[in-house]
Order: sequence, then structure tokens, then C-alpha cells
Amino acid sequence: MIAEASTVKRGTANPNISDERPERIPPLESGDRLSRPEFERRYCAMPPDTQAELIEGVVYVASPVRLAHHGKPHAVLMAWLTAYWLATPGVELADNTTVRLDGDNEPQPDILLRLERGGQSWVSEDDYVAGAPELAVETAASSAAYDLHDKKTAYRRNGVQEYIVWQMAENKLNWFWLCGGEYVALEADEIGIIRSKVFPGLWLDVSALLTGNLRQAIASLQQGLDSPEHAAFVEQLSLQ
Repeated sequence: MIAEASTVKRGTANPNISDERPERIPPLESGDRLSRPEFERRYCAMPPDTQAELIEGVVYVASPVRLAHHGKPHAVLMAWLTAYWLATPGVELADNTTVRLDGDNEPQPDILLRLERGGQSWVSEDDYVAGAPELAVETAASSAAYDLHDKKTAYRRNGVQEYIVWQMAENKLNWFWLCGGEYVALEADEIGIIRSKVFPGLWLDVSALLTGNLRQAIASLQQGLDSPEHAAFVEQLSLQ
């Protein structure tokens, strides 16, 4: 006996084939207003080279990065902070890392510095930073950029202790410190050095940085690393 072939007539449903089509996930667009879970869902579906942030519930998709306005200043700040990181066991430095701040904010700061233990942030099971890092750093096109407005507000409200913004159009650097729930500008001392309130020994020669004298900026940082305050901080971190 020859078995009859199983056929499905045109226009009839095949019970072995689902009518459901894969859900199309909308792409991220600057200006979208999303919850953080929906932002993450769409972000994960974007091409791998996409960089985006959620600030106060609004999506910002990064534009192509220019050398002079972002690439070089970012490298300079990384060199300065890397020197501090290497000399300070117990702190962690990260480059362009997503931070889950709250339900409306998931920024991707250019650079962050955080305490590995005993700080305000932690690393989630899926390898994101959650909570407020102690220091966030951004390079901004100008003082009109959202880095100095909505993002600054989000960082302040979530307790980011210090916030550095280098404004490229004005070639100006602001270093804010969270004091009494508000950001106040840290001022350079009589020799032009700004000293971190949160990370002892993190010193910055602002003039050297803004004029491109990285060697002098690192030399000034080294003075901070050689200070008694930094030695005491390293000892404190070793006990945590």
C-alpha cells in the first residue's frame, strides 16, 4: 500500500505553520520619549555601532564623532584619568559605559570613575553600571549642549558627586561638585589646580589641559598622587 502524500490546498491554513510574524522593533530616533525598559529593548535591536542615551525620558542618538571636537579631548581626559586609576587601587575607570540611573535616565557618559566597593553604584548581573558613579565626565560641543542642562539635572538628582564638562566651542572646562543637593563649581587654586573633593589626589591643571600641554597636566596630577591625602585614601580603600 502506498501512503498518500500530505498536501495543503492553496488558500487553506497549514496547522504546522504559525501565522504570527516576528515583531518589528522600531528603531531608536532622537527625540523619542520612552521608558527605560522600552529604550533598552529598542537599543538592543539597533546596529552594534549605535550609541544612544535616555535623558529625562528623551532619546538622544549620537552623531558621528569628530576628531577635534570629541576624539582628541576624550583621549586627553582618558590619559589623565587612567594615570589616576592605575595609581589608586579600589577605583574603577570606564569608557563610554551605559549607566542605569533611574526610570527615565540611562546615560552613556564619555568617562566615569567609581568606587569598586562602598560606593553608590554597582555592576548588574547583565554587566551594566547601576546607580550613580562618583564622577562623570563629558565633552560637549558648547554650553548649549544637553550635557550642561537636562543631563546635568539628571546627574545631580541621582547623586553623581562630581561632574566634569569640557565645552569645546568655548574651550572651557567646568568641574561641578554636589554640595547640599546642588552642583557648585570647583574653582582652581592660586596655582591653577582644581582638586577633587571625592577622589583625593585627583588634581587638574586646567590651563595646561586647555592649551594642550598634556605633559604638564600629568605632572600636576603626579603631585596629587604623591600627596599625603592620596596615600591616606589608598589606605582607606584597601580596608574596605
